[in-house]
Amino acid sequence: MIVFAQEPAPVSHPTVDLGCGYWCTINYDSVISSFLAIAITIAFAIFVARQLDTTKPGRLQGIIEWLFGYVQRNARENAPDATSFVVPLAATIGIYILVANWLDFLPITLIANLHPANTDLNQTLAMAIVVFVLVQWYNIRLRGWNGYFTYFVGGRPHGMSLPWRIGFIPLNLIEEIVKPVTLSMRLFGNLFAGLLMGYVIVLILGNIPLVGSWLLGPIFLALWKLFDVGFIGLIQALIFMLLTIIYFGLAREGFEAEHAH
Repeated sequence: MIVFAQEPAPVSHPTVDLGCGYWCTINYDSVISSFLAIAITIAFAIFVARQLDTTKPGRLQGIIEWLFGYVQRNARENAPDATSFVVPLAATIGIYILVANWLDFLPITLIANLHPANTDLNQTLAMAIVVFVLVQWYNIRLRGWNGYFTYFVGGRPHGMSLPWRIGFIPLNLIEEIVKPVTLSMRLFGNLFAGLLMGYVIVLILGNIPLVGSWLLGPIFLALWKLFDVGFIGLIQALIFMLLTIIYFGLAREGFEAEHAH
């Protein structure tokens, strides 16, 4: 435990430089973790699909149907005309993030400093940008190019006079740009903080000069992992999934009022 405590803090990711500057560096531990999470997510989806039985549903099928129904209800409330697209998107994102977070239960950190994928801002920002681009596409499909332009330039807040709405243009643009930033930073920050906390627990408790103190580190680390990876990892996956649905709903803001006349 003392040897482990002397390892460097997980404040960065090991990279491979392809020799063409900053944009050609790859955090290989994040890539490996991502591929592991993708493989497990696909394998889990195939396993669940093969277990489906309409005549005699099992316990696993009941849980999956309840979760899928929860996502579907939220999607219908926020984006009723795009449920067939939003539901699989949000559900896939939620399951993938949960799997990626829960991989930290496995001793993958012992393999070449391999960190969970969502402790890399590049990973969480990439997912947030995908959601951001798809929301903009949905807004354009919903309103058309002219309506999309008006939505940002003088279209909000709805119900206020034109001069007030024009004054809100910078705030509207900032609000939209900040969405992927906050979406990615929230997930990254929570997962990365949990990783650092685990390091601090081992660093402090693994060096207490008491009889049997070498047990304190593993015990407290296990308890922390159950809370951080098990509970916080689940909550963060749920939040990212729900915010994805909510952002599609926000894209519809004022749409009914605009077309009521």
